[in-house]
Amino acid sequence: MTRIAIIGGHGKVALHLSTLLTREGHSVTSFIRNPDHAADVTATGATPSVLDVENAPTPAIAEALQGHDAVVWSAGAGGGNPDRTYAVDRDAAIRSMDAAAQAGVNRYVMVSYLGAGKDHGVPADNSFYAYAEAKADADEYLRGTDLAWTILGPGSLTEKPGSGRIDVNPPKEGGGETSRANTAIVAAAVLDLPETAGRTIEFRDGSLPVAAALEPQA
Repeated sequence: MTRIAIIGGHGKVALHLSTLLTREGHSVTSFIRNPDHAADVTATGATPSVLDVENAPTPAIAEALQGHDAVVWSAGAGGGNPDRTYAVDRDAAIRSMDAAAQAGVNRYVMVSYLGAGKDHGVPADNSFYAYAEAKADADEYLRGTDLAWTILGPGSLTEKPGSGRIDVNPPKEGGGETSRANTAIVAAAVLDLPETAGRTIEFRDGSLPVAAALEPQA
């Protein structure tokens, strides 16, 4: 059994993920901002822990992560407010990476999105711009750390059931939809595959079983 920390534990992907991981016998701590969400987290088998990651300094996050074997970042500001988007999706995410290193939690999985990067192409006057910039900066920072990182880039998220089948490296433009359940399945899979460290895995709902799709490309 491994101890896995999920930051952003009440998000839809995170709730799917904590359900999968606890069923597999892992111990999961789901960090949430709102204590009213604790019951939803508990129902997945995870242990809720209140942590306002937006405002928590690095040492406080490091203390919370102590004793875990891996961390999954699945938090987000939810758009709407650019300042808060940068505060959560960039600044807090980066603090969590530094905190993981301080706490000795080497394995780090980032839930990003298909097409993330400095070349995201989102116009500055688009409401998605702050999120695209924040994720690009956070992902770039993660790649520069010594953590055993994996970055996941699902396509447009949907509420469709998880098929357990994906296609990797789809086109970034019109790359297709990805169910939140499948995103959680991929996250759970990479946590069990240390060989996926150092990889950015972009994917959408598709035809290959997840395990086969995650095999290194020839």
